[in-house]
Amino acid sequence: MTETASILAVGSELLGTTRLDTNSLFLTGELEAIGVRVVRKACVVDGWDELLAELRFALERAPLLVVTGGLGPTEDDRTKEAVAHLLGRRLLRDEEILATLKERFRKRGFEMPAVNAKQADVIEGAFVLSNRRGTAPGYVVEDGGRTIVLLPGVPHEMKALIVEAVLPRLTGGAPREGLHRRVLKVVGLGESMVEQLVKPVYEAHREHDVTILSAAPGEVQLHFAARGGCAEAGRTLDVLEAAFRAALGGAFFGRDEETLEGVVGRLLREAGQTLALAESCTGGMIAARLTDVAGSSDVFPGGVVAYANEAKVALLGVSPESIARWGAVSEQVAREMAAGARRRFGASAGLAVTGVAGPSGGTPEKPVGTVHLALDAEAGIRHERLTLAGDRAMIRRWTTSAALGLVRAWLTEGGGAK
Repeated sequence: MTETASILAVGSELLGTTRLDTNSLFLTGELEAIGVRVVRKACVVDGWDELLAELRFALERAPLLVVTGGLGPTEDDRTKEAVAHLLGRRLLRDEEILATLKERFRKRGFEMPAVNAKQADVIEGAFVLSNRRGTAPGYVVEDGGRTIVLLPGVPHEMKALIVEAVLPRLTGGAPREGLHRRVLKVVGLGESMVEQLVKPVYEAHREHDVTILSAAPGEVQLHFAARGGCAEAGRTLDVLEAAFRAALGGAFFGRDEETLEGVVGRLLREAGQTLALAESCTGGMIAARLTDVAGSSDVFPGGVVAYANEAKVALLGVSPESIARWGAVSEQVAREMAAGARRRFGASAGLAVTGVAGPSGGTPEKPVGTVHLALDAEAGIRHERLTLAGDRAMIRRWTTSAALGLVRAWLTEGGGAK
């Protein structure tokens, strides 16, 4: 089996400002795990000449090429046509695939549009990968020692096909040694602080690649890898993870695909607790993160975005005297906001944020980046004051992570136990 591969993502939208090619990240991990090293990744527009040029170049770099996208029914979906042209092969209409497509639409109560018929065209000699999750089949094309894999661009369709059909075909079903990766996630610490904590661990394991990077304001990721068979590498990664987690302490919150909001939601659900929000400087961003997770209604009854002082008083019961004496950005007001949110929604805990996100509004006593967090629960009130750097977007995003981190700490340290 080949030892190197190229990945090509097809789609003009991937070269714009609104879409990212995330498929190649998943594909790289899956290929590395079976011992295939990715030597090139590229995105290309749907244009015929550009697509042909990229296909030629990628096949010169590695004997295995995995292509995602361009298998749809529209005129600009040209991946199959380009590969067939490059290899000098015909496109043949597969009546069985066509019948399956028509039946798929019929079950949804529609007649198949005529344009979808092109999805039943198969490159001469290609092995068809049946796509149970979408209308576009995948393909494996062998040509003179080269292998071209064509996959749909829709992530959940692509992932299923690569795992269920492509990898077993590439390996012949036999286990192979490869590179296996793991990611640990940290909240509330910068890269340099994480580096200082974990340096003794990675220095003791120099044979393994370790990378520390900032994933988002307030969150850092620790990437590390081990080579070997799946079971062997997994044991090595478990040992490394245990050492890194011990070094990171309470700052560690999750691994791999886990998100901070997902972890907080799970912990709330496991503890039988609910959380209400009172947001000022974040303007609903914490609520948005929590509700990005399916099932959040179980643990999040609601929140209040109280930007104006009048809203803090009217909706959350903050004392006007507290605002006059300490200011809206203060520990006292944050505490009263948290208590008000908890009371208004009948939640187990209330979380409040108030701060100066900038670029204006700061004072010598409370410069831009000053943020107060408060968590009001039965066991008492927790408070944190942050002094954050960066622009408005960075300060607000860091605040959301710090606030969710405060909730996580409350839950993991026993404060959320019933």
